[in-house]
Amino acid sequence: MDIRINVDSIAPFVNKNIEKKLIEEAVEANKSLYEKTGKGNDFLGWVNLPLLVNESDITEIEVVSQNLREIADVIIVTGIGGSYLGAKAVIEALHSSFDAYVERNNPKIIFAGHHLDEDYLAEMLDFIENKSVACIVISKSGTTTEPAVAFRIIKRHIEQRYGKTGAKERIVAITDHSRGALRKLAEQEGYRTFVIPDDVGGRFSILTPVGLLPISVAGIDIRILLKGATDMEKASDTGIAASENICLRYAVARNLLYNSGKKIEIFANYNPKLHYLTEWWKQLFGESEGKEGKGIFPAGVDFTSDLHSMGQYIQEGERILFETVISIKKPHEELVVPEDAENLDQLNFLAGKRISEVNRMAELGTMLAHVDGGVPNIRIEIPELNPYVIGQLIYFFEKSCGISGYLLGVNPFDQPGVEAYKKNMFALLGKAGYESEGEKLRERIK
Repeated sequence: MDIRINVDSIAPFVNKNIEKKLIEEAVEANKSLYEKTGKGNDFLGWVNLPLLVNESDITEIEVVSQNLREIADVIIVTGIGGSYLGAKAVIEALHSSFDAYVERNNPKIIFAGHHLDEDYLAEMLDFIENKSVACIVISKSGTTTEPAVAFRIIKRHIEQRYGKTGAKERIVAITDHSRGALRKLAEQEGYRTFVIPDDVGGRFSILTPVGLLPISVAGIDIRILLKGATDMEKASDTGIAASENICLRYAVARNLLYNSGKKIEIFANYNPKLHYLTEWWKQLFGESEGKEGKGIFPAGVDFTSDLHSMGQYIQEGERILFETVISIKKPHEELVVPEDAENLDQLNFLAGKRISEVNRMAELGTMLAHVDGGVPNIRIEIPELNPYVIGQLIYFFEKSCGISGYLLGVNPFDQPGVEAYKKNMFALLGKAGYESEGEKLRERIK
């Protein structure tokens, strides 16, 4: 495997007697994922998914993505949670950091429907006013408030510019195979559609059309991405020894630390391209594990930037933290620190060193300081950022999350708590059927 995991630094912080028991439980948890015998077993379609995506599925996605690339300068991906974070994570990781300013080779991918900010949507309409536009709308039901509101606005814009006939070729819907408002609308309007599998939850859906279509539109080879995920699935199945199964090792390590009182996991990256991978990881683990009064709280930091804001707390604050650090061995580019004759900044000791070497020493120095300060580190090293490695990384975290959730004793594949805010929001907005509750809530916020 291209991904390596190092958990050596956690040894002083954990109970070794518990470790053997957790490893045995993790082996059984992994079996439960394949045999579909655990909690939430009707949402385990992602487990074998990389192996099950067939040639016709990939070809259809590639054909539709090429059509969208040919007709649009800007493609708006409309979705929330797993319906946008996975695609954005992959695109941001594999594109130039300054993609918006590069001469057009690929359409610009922008995202909407992941919040309810009025200014953002108005500014988006200003941005696309004189550009050729298409939309990928992603929603299983078609009634989730944030993407549904955004899609109303985008749909109206496209229809006003291109008419109903033009809209039909510029809007692609990814939704339920037979039910829901978006499915009904897509059939009524004649949109091209892809299906969200019934047995795959949103946060596990990157390797379905939910993620693959936007990623392909962005010019990234989804075949290589899927190959990476497939190889990681094979390397983490039930026939792999526990000592060699890196998904199992990560799940066990984080639960050992949780049992020792480390309740917050900080996911640290040292490359800004991984910011949205961090955001996707936060949803994956937070929504999967945070229930029944249990769960490791997932937080994210972008180092070295956040060492100048959060570094003090991590080093000397309450000792309830552990870090998972993702480390990239090899950058794509080469840039060295130049010599300066005056040396007023006193940095000539760095002259001739690559920026990546300076960054790596900052990473290693931080890890040692944090471990010395009582913050154990799990280190995940990847060779470089490319579609194959990102495919491995996606499946690595998905499988680890499934095992880890079972170790906690929760159902990692539901999210009942997400509905609480929606009920209150509907009541406060006066949705039919919520009138009584709305009156009660308005009294509380006077």
